[in-house]
Amino acid sequence: MDFQLTEEHRMIRRMVREFAEKEIAPRAEEMDETDRFPDDLFRRMGELGILGLPFPEEYGGSGCNYTSLVIALEEIARVSGSMAIMLDAHTSLCCEPIYLFGTEEQKRKYLVPLARGEKIGAFGLTEPQAGSDAGATRTRAVRDGDEWVINGQKIFITNGSIADVVVITAKTDPEKGTRGISSFIIEKGTPGFQPGRDEKKMGLRGSVTSELFFEDCRIPAENLLGKENEGFKQFLVTLDAGRVAIAAMAVGLAQGAFEKAVAYAKERVQFGRPIAKFQAIRWMIADTATEIEAARLMVHRAAWLKEQGVRFTKEAAMAKLFATEVSERACYKALQIHCGYGYVREYAVERMYRDQRLCAIGEGTNEIQRLVIARQVLRD
Repeated sequence: MDFQLTEEHRMIRRMVREFAEKEIAPRAEEMDETDRFPDDLFRRMGELGILGLPFPEEYGGSGCNYTSLVIALEEIARVSGSMAIMLDAHTSLCCEPIYLFGTEEQKRKYLVPLARGEKIGAFGLTEPQAGSDAGATRTRAVRDGDEWVINGQKIFITNGSIADVVVITAKTDPEKGTRGISSFIIEKGTPGFQPGRDEKKMGLRGSVTSELFFEDCRIPAENLLGKENEGFKQFLVTLDAGRVAIAAMAVGLAQGAFEKAVAYAKERVQFGRPIAKFQAIRWMIADTATEIEAARLMVHRAAWLKEQGVRFTKEAAMAKLFATEVSERACYKALQIHCGYGYVREYAVERMYRDQRLCAIGEGTNEIQRLVIARQVLRD
């Protein structure tokens, strides 16, 4: 059993950390204040190979593995949750299903420019009536000759209105329930496909979260992703990987808040000495350090299982559940250590506290994760 990162992984961590600290961190507050997506930083991640980390070079990727993406997500979330959630949606939710289920032609046409950062990707699953019950989707796709005609609506889609390529789910055989759902690739500018409003959010305000509308949207028959009526199985596989990714993001947010809390505790003087000398603060720091380390190990193990080609549904749900709740506690304690200063926007822990809250909701709520874990343990 080897707990050491490979030299390649250490190089990726150094590279991404340097990029995050020099280019993302100085703009994190501005992104939050202006609700503005930094297109130039996205392109820069493409140039550095971050967007295509887990994909082969022949498809525009960096030829690394999923652990490499997990490391990158943690390092970016450490300074900006907004940039991390954008990377998660683009790579683990849009690129991943195209890589896993796409034809060779689809990979060449869509995955290559996505992995290189030439195009932005999104994943359309959630609907007004289909949240935790994703199988209740009402978006419909009907075959008409050499085309599919799509009608419906998606909500809460990260990267939605700015995406060049969107992978969506739609019912192709409503009588079959979850066995009658398929996946499709839709390009920006397709007639009948129209992004709606961008949501005003509590946190992750530098990322774009949108509605998507489809009204008699016609796409070529070859834009069906994988086999017809296997979309439900596909997005379950996609969400397993996505849960590991958002868990890594949660670890990064926790780490970033923790580091700021430690630094502040050493500097802040009360009653004649730094507050880091007081037991109440030291215990909060000790508990947080322990929990973050445990969460990181769970995330890396889930990523490793994915790379081994074995089922990791339970481990992905466990990592997501634990890491996101650790992140909430870590950010809470970091804000508490900052006391009144933590409540004002001048200090980054205020933003991190808001940003981490989505982690317990996205990729399946933590309540759903508990159901997934129990089902796997009880085998029912």
